[in-house]
Amino acid sequence: MTDTASVMTKSPPSAAAREVVLKLTGLSKRFGTLDVVKGVNLELRRGEVFGFLGPNGAGKSTTVGMILGLIAPTAGSVELFGAKQNGNRWAALRRIGAIIEEPAFYPYLSGCANLEVLSRSIGGIEKKKINEVLDRVNLLDRADDQYGHYSMGMKQRLGIASTLLRDPELIILDEPTNGLDPAGTKEIRDLIPTLAHESRAIFLCSHLLHEVELVCDRVAIIKKGTVIADAPVKELLTRANQIQIRVDRPGLAMSVLSELTWAKAAIKDDGYIAVDVPAGSEARVNQALAEKGLYASEITNRTTSLEEVFLQLTGGASGD
Repeated sequence: MTDTASVMTKSPPSAAAREVVLKLTGLSKRFGTLDVVKGVNLELRRGEVFGFLGPNGAGKSTTVGMILGLIAPTAGSVELFGAKQNGNRWAALRRIGAIIEEPAFYPYLSGCANLEVLSRSIGGIEKKKINEVLDRVNLLDRADDQYGHYSMGMKQRLGIASTLLRDPELIILDEPTNGLDPAGTKEIRDLIPTLAHESRAIFLCSHLLHEVELVCDRVAIIKKGTVIADAPVKELLTRANQIQIRVDRPGLAMSVLSELTWAKAAIKDDGYIAVDVPAGSEARVNQALAEKGLYASEITNRTTSLEEVFLQLTGGASGD
């Protein structure tokens, strides 16, 4: 599925835009006898929106913690901007903006004042930059309102604004549309690809799989600490060569299809017959049905949602 009104058309990336910003090699973490993350290998390139998905307890937060240097890996390495992070990470972290879980600000200060406090702690941020990032997330007209009076969506947007103060080259967002109404969700959905097109890389953790499907170029799915899928979104959605057929007498059609050794069919709740076949086999399926006097009124490629793929790969688990 695509949302052409929400997602900008992408230009072919330049060589510089494809630079590897983040590389994880054999990244692992053990707590006592529990292996939480097991040999994760991932790459994130400049200009890319990358979705990192998994059930609760799958190892997502631990992986992000190791990327940011908050958790020491048991094994493996984290490479940021072409340099392995074995010691002082400050030089690399200055090039990263991140929101981990829920953004935290002083409730009695205004949104603008909160960013001013953060800017002073960071150093080197001009007042005009604060106004610029507030404008980027559509909060400039509410900049002087107390943070404690902000809606959940406004708090999320202020959190994203805080990540932009340094013009980061890598932005890590954990559930950025949490608590947003549909209009606010669309604003963030539009903003994320725009930020990536400005030669940044976006690392996105989210449980809202429809939103991930709309904004991400590529996703990795982690289960019980192991990455079980890592591919472009379009590839994941079309990986299974599946067609759907609408035909009278579906029971007889199922009998015909069951005789085809190269096809696997099942009747769906919507009345269609879903058939797993080798690529380019639509005509052969149609011929097999026609030879038995069955004429399909519709044969189309079956569209798969990211949610379906996720549930198939993870076994529908909500946690470990």
